Amino acid sequence: MSHSDPASQLDEVRAAALTAGVVVIGAGQAGGRAVEALRAQGFAGAITLIGDEPEYPYERPSLSKEMLHVADQETIAWVQKPEFYVANQIDFRPGTRVVAINRGQRSVQLEGGDVINYGALIIATGARVRRLELPGASQQNSHYIRTLADSRALRERLVAGGRVVVIGAGFIGLEAAAAAVKRGCGVTVIEIGQQPLGRVVPAQIGAYYESLHASHGVKFLFNTGLARFHQLDETVVVETNAGDMIPAEMVIVGIGVLPNAELAIEAGLAVDRGIIVDEYGRTEDKFIFAAGDVARHFNPLFDRHILLESWQNAQNQAIAIAKNLASPVGAAPYAELPWFWSDQYDVNLQMFGLAEPEANCVIRGNPATKSWMLLQLKNNRMICAIGMNSARDLRPARDLITMGAVVKPEELADVSVPMAEILRREKRERALVG
Repeated sequence: MSHSDPASQLDEVRAAALTAGVVVIGAGQAGGRAVEALRAQGFAGAITLIGDEPEYPYERPSLSKEMLHVADQETIAWVQKPEFYVANQIDFRPGTRVVAINRGQRSVQLEGGDVINYGALIIATGARVRRLELPGASQQNSHYIRTLADSRALRERLVAGGRVVVIGAGFIGLEAAAAAVKRGCGVTVIEIGQQPLGRVVPAQIGAYYESLHASHGVKFLFNTGLARFHQLDETVVVETNAGDMIPAEMVIVGIGVLPNAELAIEAGLAVDRGIIVDEYGRTEDKFIFAAGDVARHFNPLFDRHILLESWQNAQNQAIAIAKNLASPVGAAPYAELPWFWSDQYDVNLQMFGLAEPEANCVIRGNPATKSWMLLQLKNNRMICAIGMNSARDLRPARDLITMGAVVKPEELADVSVPMAEILRREKRERALVG
């Protein structure tokens, strides 16, 4: 993707936005934070926020965590109260679908036929769940976790003594399994891979979570595909490829998501498992930006494009785009170290960086306990830190990653050497050199 000088080009887009307004497609975390940041930065032009859900913008992490833990307690975190949108003159259109982007006219067409012009457009359409294509699977017997409506429907059906089958041992599936256990359900997890979390973290982390869930009574079936579902009154029987029949009152499916990039494809924008954007969030059309789960953004820290499905990225990338659109100070690239977390039982996992299959792994602490870390190194530079109940050590680890510090594996493995001390020494040495 080639752009001219970003500052001068953004000046042109900023002027167009002030004249014709900013339209944001998608009213999730990214869309909600984008319009909030535009007004916070003093943007005085028109803002239209269009979302296909009937809800105001909300944060999604609790949908597979706290929301499922208690039957009658709403734990959703709203981006802003409803009155915020009125007070800030944001034209919010919930339950509304955009069917086309007209780049030549700089407009979007809504499902009902209305057309809205824009000076700048932010696509924040997020992702949708990957559906299970299986004989017998239906809306009645297959539950997904992506929207507030999904979680509300699901938590009502998690009843003590019930049998739950979870399809997929990724983070969403495991968080749902932990919630079901907490609600008193018996849980079986079916995973086509060899262990939990196989596509996103090193094997040692997957093995730890297999043991953690097993200690709470969860049964796993690995290397297992599915044949079909059989609906018998209130019971659904999951048939595996091996011919096993597993009865349950509920099936929860967590087999990944797909970016909602169809509007961009139809508008002729570059898409490769996400809308391709540069470090400023710009597509190849300088008047169109993309943020969040739908955007494959260029990250200068990694010198490549990455697609992140995380709360942090959806929020901070949207804010970065809004600041560049609203502020005449100049263009600032979005270059953040990815951060992710998961809560399961009494274990809080946090991860900084991106795990890589070929990297060297250093274990710090004892995985038999509830507090330990896995650190990944490339040429003795830390590239990823994953900690279980290790927030204090993760903060210096994050800084060591962003600094590109060369570290000694044996020192990282030695819990008697504080991570904070390793960081302080690195800073001192750099100060002396600099």
